[in-house]
Amino acid sequence: MKTLIVLRHAKAEHTPGVLDFERGLTNRGQRNAREAGELIGRLEPDLILSSSSKRTRQTAELLGLPAPLELERDIYEAYADELLVLLRQVGPDVGTLVLVGHNPSVHELVIGLTGHQVETFPPGAYAVIELPGPWAEVDSGTGTLVDTHRP
Repeated sequence: MKTLIVLRHAKAEHTPGVLDFERGLTNRGQRNAREAGELIGRLEPDLILSSSSKRTRQTAELLGLPAPLELERDIYEAYADELLVLLRQVGPDVGTLVLVGHNPSVHELVIGLTGHQVETFPPGAYAVIELPGPWAEVDSGTGTLVDTHRP
């Protein structure tokens, strides 16, 4: 059994003239990321896989988890099916994974994996999904939605 925690980056700034990739978190976003880390930490993640954009990187770092953090640029503009491809490449030694990404792909990933219609997935929201087999076999409809959290 594997556990996937799909986390949308926390609330980001909208500063004129700043490229989307370089947008950082607001003060509220920073607080929400720390709070999410307290809750997610109870699940003892083995790895955090995050988009390399500034807001997702900050979110992942502010979780304050002892798990290694790997930045993956391809998450930034990935579609949900491309996120599935990344998940299938996770090593078999990882039992619990945190994926930090962007909407709409993370929201669509949760719905696709679980078949559960999650109404909204605002900044800082996350879903906990149990997967029955190895990462290499992750596919649509194979997950069970265990929990969701919205800040």
